Amino acid sequence: MIRSIGSFALGIFHYAGELALLAAETARSLWSAPVRWRLCLRQIAEVGFRSQMVVIVTGGFTGAVFAAQTYFQFHRIGMESAVGAVVAVSMFRELGPVLTGLMVAGRVGASIAAEIGTMKVTEQVDALRSLGVHPIDYLVVPRFLALIFSMPVLVAECCALGILSAVLVGTKVLGIPQAYFLNTMVKFTGSRDIKMALTKGFVFGLIVVFVSCHQGLNAKDGAVGVGRAPTEAVVNSSLLILIINFFLSFALNIVYPAGV
Repeated sequence: MIRSIGSFALGIFHYAGELALLAAETARSLWSAPVRWRLCLRQIAEVGFRSQMVVIVTGGFTGAVFAAQTYFQFHRIGMESAVGAVVAVSMFRELGPVLTGLMVAGRVGASIAAEIGTMKVTEQVDALRSLGVHPIDYLVVPRFLALIFSMPVLVAECCALGILSAVLVGTKVLGIPQAYFLNTMVKFTGSRDIKMALTKGFVFGLIVVFVSCHQGLNAKDGAVGVGRAPTEAVVNSSLLILIINFFLSFALNIVYPAGV
């Protein structure tokens, strides 16, 4: 049992070290190598534009059902007007960033891992090296820039659609007075909530791109490895998002104190 626990702990540290080395190589490439902006724009279209529908649908229905469930509980104690504030703060601080991160990890992370993994097992990555092209410069940097640009925008869209659907469900379906609903929402939602949402989106984008690229670059065993890489990328990214979100929530409440 002790050997298993030790092996598991060492595996975690080894994996974290490999991700840190990949992040360091990406930062060095950004500093020393020219950025391939055409590839970046292509990845922004693939990562950001084509992920909008998934994020919008997720945010919209999450906000709607969350508003309904909050109303059902608050109606018992006569606090229906507080539904707007609860939904808005929850969407900005937790639901919007986390759900966007998970959706992007499932859609984009798997695609990145499968694409780079296929290039790895078919020796296209080695061909890039033989041509004098660093794989980090060509494969990782464009996806890195695309995700850090796209994730905050996707998080903002998720939060906006979630709050909009909550307003429609709360005022049109559940009959909450619109003035009270919007007044409490504006009163208890501040710029710090928006900053938290965008910061979390940025961090979750880093997690998705580094985990997915790492799984693709380390794919092996042919078709079996290519099939395993997307699954591990999605699972690892999702777990890291949920774990880091816990610590990030405490840290951001210190960085963005009340009243900021």
